[in-house]
Amino acid sequence: MQTTILLALLCGLRAVSAFVLQSPVTSIVPSSRRPLPHAAAGVGESRVQDVAAIILAGGVGSRMKANMPKQFLELRGKPVLQHSLELFRSLDGISRIILVIDQQYRDQFKTMQEEEPRLVFADPGIERQNSVFNGLQAVHEGASVVCIHDAARPLVTKECIYQVLRDAEEHGAAVLGVPMKATVKESEDGQFVLRTIDRSRLWEIQTPQVIKPALLREGFERVEQEKLEVTDDVSIIEQLGLPVKLTMGEYTNLKLTTPDDMVVAEQILKSRDAL
Repeated sequence: MQTTILLALLCGLRAVSAFVLQSPVTSIVPSSRRPLPHAAAGVGESRVQDVAAIILAGGVGSRMKANMPKQFLELRGKPVLQHSLELFRSLDGISRIILVIDQQYRDQFKTMQEEEPRLVFADPGIERQNSVFNGLQAVHEGASVVCIHDAARPLVTKECIYQVLRDAEEHGAAVLGVPMKATVKESEDGQFVLRTIDRSRLWEIQTPQVIKPALLREGFERVEQEKLEVTDDVSIIEQLGLPVKLTMGEYTNLKLTTPDDMVVAEQILKSRDAL
């Protein structure tokens, strides 16, 4: 009951990122719960090999109002970042894990790196797109796709990751997302409503976002040439005029942004333990 109430409050209050669809270090126990309607079907393996995973962990997370970056806050007995690292280490088909993190925090991962030869580091940039670009430079030759994930989303499931990997391999680029639940209104001045946007065309976009390396490099060339600023990874592919496949995700794949999100995440993980 508590989980239901918290999730309902979260969906009603937290800000979401969306775009309009255009017409034509221990192991994680995999979740065995029933997926949401129309969510990615459960699978035992990805069938996509030679995946390069970029985990973005360079943010400060000022809205969390904590004394450390949010990726190092404790969630169910271990740092938020560790949840994502352990998950990607356990996935089938991952050939390299690129952790984008400031050098001052790397010492705590030395032991893991000694045990995990797939783990390499990259420097964070000023903006997200700069961090992704830096991570891209560490992608190994022959990688089938680049899977970009926010460390601040520790609740994503294997099933969803495997599905978005398959979709990207087929279509060139894919992103996890869920249909928008909230009513969204546009305002020009922040004081009065201009119009109500048709939410049937709106999706809340999540990570991972998965792109074939050649397309991502081509997209970054366009971004550099035209001095563009993009807020998420598949927007780079949109700049090329190429399609991006929407992969149905789960509403529990939260981005931890505020202290309330940490409470909800604790409840979600607790409910998964009970299944």
